Amino acid sequence: MDKTNGFKIQEEERQGWISIAMVWTGSVICVPALMIGGMLGAGLTLTECFFAILLGYGMVCVLMCFIGMLACDTGLLTAVAASRALGESGAKYVISLILAISCIGWFGIQAAVCGASFSSMFGDITGIDVPVWISSVVWGIIMLLTACFRFAGLKWLNKIAVPLLGIVLVYALIDTLTSGGAGALKGYEPSAPMSFVSAVSATVGSFVLAAAISGDYCRFAKSRKDVIKSSAAGVVPAGLVILMTGAILAVCTGSYDISVVLASAGLPALGLIALILATWTTNVSNAYSGGLALSVLLGQDEKKSQVTTAVAGVIGTVLAAAGILNSIQGFLSLLSAIVPALIGTMIADYWIMGKGRASESAARGGVYMPGLVSFVLGAFVACVTGGTFASVPALTFLNMPFFIGPINGIVVAMIVYVILSGLMRKGENETCVESE
Repeated sequence: MDKTNGFKIQEEERQGWISIAMVWTGSVICVPALMIGGMLGAGLTLTECFFAILLGYGMVCVLMCFIGMLACDTGLLTAVAASRALGESGAKYVISLILAISCIGWFGIQAAVCGASFSSMFGDITGIDVPVWISSVVWGIIMLLTACFRFAGLKWLNKIAVPLLGIVLVYALIDTLTSGGAGALKGYEPSAPMSFVSAVSATVGSFVLAAAISGDYCRFAKSRKDVIKSSAAGVVPAGLVILMTGAILAVCTGSYDISVVLASAGLPALGLIALILATWTTNVSNAYSGGLALSVLLGQDEKKSQVTTAVAGVIGTVLAAAGILNSIQGFLSLLSAIVPALIGTMIADYWIMGKGRASESAARGGVYMPGLVSFVLGAFVACVTGGTFASVPALTFLNMPFFIGPINGIVVAMIVYVILSGLMRKGENETCVESE
């Protein structure tokens, strides 16, 4: 019996590309994206910011399309589709665990950010002091309940949140520029210059995890064309707008904190709503993908994914309320650095070795060593060249910055997989000839 059938999308479950694009747009629009935009604004001219964002999100979009089309062809989510490249056991115990921890951890961080901001802004508006841990728990539960509605929940939430967020941010931008902020843009020179490659790397790193889990959503697409349209329309324009908005607001106001910027624009209440929605739309995706990965890890099918989504969200909410997430953000950053290597392994298996044919995507049993080795080597290269070890005193000797860490890892994983998989196929063919 094919164990992947429990996660396979049926034809009647397929969605239009606009619905999927809205999910991606909602995932892009978040507080961390505004902060990254502010960071880029402090290190580059606005023209350089624009092209760094365009190149970075363009790279991520290309990767999303490859993984998304694979998922569309097979109807399988990322953690299950990886069972071809890494074997069923490799995908189940390695990839599913990494994806589950990443998504659960980021759910907790976002819930904590939302809770802290809510308590601060709600106190400013009403004078009532709400403990951060209570706010984190309440909003974590609300986000979790939305995630448990599965894809339908993401779709209607983003249709409400994205337009409202756009309106609020446009108003804040206009108010800031017309209130004297425009003067700061004239002849602006960055106060803390950063290299263009570092800016692109930061942009890629901020959203590359989405490329890895894009199969969870693009499996609902009706065709490969819909995958490309939803990824291109949902990611690149939103990425440019949100990061450039963050850059411009940071230059004009001198602050990366979007809640402070919105409050200064005379929008304390709407600023609070915008902040919550920005976190909400992103965090629903974290809980959803975390629940799916946990289902695969525990050997359950998608019928049980609402239960595992609830488990993922509860764990993340507890971590947020406990206030321990700040101490493990470095660990989560490490996971975000190594996950892209999975993309390279899967692309090499399906698009190069399998020539993009769904008939060549049947799961392999056990652990497929070419896939596991290429993933590990790609992840290591991404960490070494991406600066992951720079903050670890005992491992600083491994810090060798070069180009864009996640992209380096993907390329290495692809090359190693093609070589090792080709050698294994050659060995199998020779064995078959000898046996004849």
